[in-house]
Amino acid sequence: MSKTIIISNRLPLQIKLEENEINVSPSVGGLATGMKSVHEEGESLWIGWSGLAEEDLNEETKPKVLAEIQKNHCATVPLTENDVDHFYYGFSNKTLWPLFHYFLEYTSFENENWESYKRVNQKFADVVLENAEDGDTIWVHDYQLLLLPQYIKQKKPDTSIGFFLHIPFPSYEVFRTFPWREEVLEGMLGADLIGFHTYDYERHFLSCARRLLHLDTNFNEISYNDRIIKIDSFPMGIDFDKFYNAAREHSKNSETEKSDIQKKLDDHLYASNEAQMILSIDRLDYTKGIPNRIKSFEYFLEKYPEYQQKVRLIMLAVPSRSNVPQYQLLKRETDELVGRINGKFSTVSWTPIWYFYRSLPFDNLIDLYTSCDVAMITPVRDGMNLVAKEYVATRVNQDGVLVLSEMAGAAKEMNEALLINPNNFEDVAKTLKMALEMPKDEQKARISVMQERLKRYTVEKWAQEFFTALNSTKDVINTLVSKKLNTKLTNNILEKYSSAKKRLVFLDYDGTLVGFKNNPLDASPDEELYNLLDSLNAQPNTDVIIISGRDKETFTKWYGDKPYTMITEHGVWLKDKEKDWVALENVKRDWMPKLRPILETFVDRTPGTFIEEKNFSLAWHFRKVDPELATLRSVELKTVLNSLIANHHLSVLEGNKVIEIKSGNVNKGRAASRMLMKDNYDFVFAIGDDWTDEYMFRDLPESAITVKVGLQKTSAKYFVQNTLEVRNLLKKFTETPILSVASK
Repeated sequence: MSKTIIISNRLPLQIKLEENEINVSPSVGGLATGMKSVHEEGESLWIGWSGLAEEDLNEETKPKVLAEIQKNHCATVPLTENDVDHFYYGFSNKTLWPLFHYFLEYTSFENENWESYKRVNQKFADVVLENAEDGDTIWVHDYQLLLLPQYIKQKKPDTSIGFFLHIPFPSYEVFRTFPWREEVLEGMLGADLIGFHTYDYERHFLSCARRLLHLDTNFNEISYNDRIIKIDSFPMGIDFDKFYNAAREHSKNSETEKSDIQKKLDDHLYASNEAQMILSIDRLDYTKGIPNRIKSFEYFLEKYPEYQQKVRLIMLAVPSRSNVPQYQLLKRETDELVGRINGKFSTVSWTPIWYFYRSLPFDNLIDLYTSCDVAMITPVRDGMNLVAKEYVATRVNQDGVLVLSEMAGAAKEMNEALLINPNNFEDVAKTLKMALEMPKDEQKARISVMQERLKRYTVEKWAQEFFTALNSTKDVINTLVSKKLNTKLTNNILEKYSSAKKRLVFLDYDGTLVGFKNNPLDASPDEELYNLLDSLNAQPNTDVIIISGRDKETFTKWYGDKPYTMITEHGVWLKDKEKDWVALENVKRDWMPKLRPILETFVDRTPGTFIEEKNFSLAWHFRKVDPELATLRSVELKTVLNSLIANHHLSVLEGNKVIEIKSGNVNKGRAASRMLMKDNYDFVFAIGDDWTDEYMFRDLPESAITVKVGLQKTSAKYFVQNTLEVRNLLKKFTETPILSVASK
């Protein structure tokens, strides 16, 4: 029976060793909560680090810790202190964390940390591979394990792998600065489904895959090797009922049941009918924009002095990575700002900022959430931000106002909040005033809509939807593309080839027999290809036709002394073995001087493009262009051309990184059909890589064996991955014994 394997940097357990005694308790937090139901249902295993370095364990404690972990349906990855220093504190939190949050000034690129990151990802992979079997479903989480999907897929290709990134994925302009950018992208592409919190992060990832790996993307799908990988967004929710019910129970507390913090909060609220409180809760992290928030509150008090002695900012900063220099500086700056502003505005009975630098128990968080009239959540960059959702969930009376940074992922789905730019103090101050003065009816209208949404899309729903999408990827190859040409299918084709009386083989050139070059003139045939074509062409009762969009002059230069049959310009010219070139189509050239200036304007506007002029066609090549600019310009060009060619008997063909304008209805399908009529062929084979070959695949008879190069939607029956596989297949044709007519 297949099982589910969840993998994260840390296990959902808190394990403490005290005098060889082991204390194990469940972790709290979004991921542990969200995956709890998945982990507890059916056969499931959670893999991660225990939080204890190998040096912390001895011969007595290690077996006990492993037994406790196993008892909780988990498996641990053994990490040393050196691993933790360089993999976690080093590469994960000094390179990936600041880079992905757009803090390039805090980002370090140290090779020692990168090597440790690779080594630890491999350690995770080793533990996964010890426990994984074909057919298992694997879900990898977050930025510490970006390489892991590829490491698993290489060894266990028949597992279904999902990956979710819980932090932002940066734009191309930021990500391109990363020295190991290709390796990280390829690592993530080991997954079958890659999930992000928002469409913006998804869009950035697709852009980087196109620009850095030159991969073809189709909406939210990437063709990579022999797989189609789906990219999608899944905004993470919270355990709504947990927070809502806790807040409802909290409201029933008697005076004696209230916590000390709640009593202090009440003292401020009861001091005046106009007293109000603004809540700020964050980890102390530079991505959260805490100094900006404090400064904007100072600006608010200066701009609207009528709120002095009435409004108080309750600020909880949870300690985080306190051994990292940037965080130490942030702590010092925060302390100084709070001290300066309190010194500037405080009176005997009023302090503008209550500042807590510590973690608080869950019950005290509910005290804060339910007591504060406004929540001020203003990170400068945040993958999601669940605090904003938790605040809304605790508003059982449907009052309160959420002031939320538009830089937080949560802003994409919480439009009813008051969205602000955290760097604009004027905007923040005006919005705070609006929040404090908002009528109860408007508060209720905004909060109620957000609560309904949070109730529907909980953290459990998030996990469920991700798994549903991951399961759907298992069928994507069968529904979108042809069958992979495996050993069994190849042997079946070779059998038919061997036993046929008369064979016809169509071979596309660029992208099929040779790989693509930035300059098409550089794609001349190599010695291996000459030998392969010579052997194939020498097979008895076999007609081999190279059918290409190339011009006849180029093919004459490359193959003029060869007895090959060649069709060029998609079907305009034919050279039948030793005969001279003849025209298959009656085409004209008089339109070319009129359209060439239009193509030239696109060359001028699109650096890296060029025009190839053939006998009866013009081709605009854009292989060397930035993929996103190329997409934009190619759409523009097709729009312009389609408006001009309607009454001129011209057609537009889209090839691989090329748009070609041709005279008449010329295509490879028409040419292939003509050649088919020349003899009574009982074996027909065609192979090609782009849309110009689709005409051939569609027009050949149903019995023909058609093969696409690359994993794309196609009319072909089969596909191979690349030109290397094409040559290997054709080599098998040449090595297959041909049965004589007498022996059949």
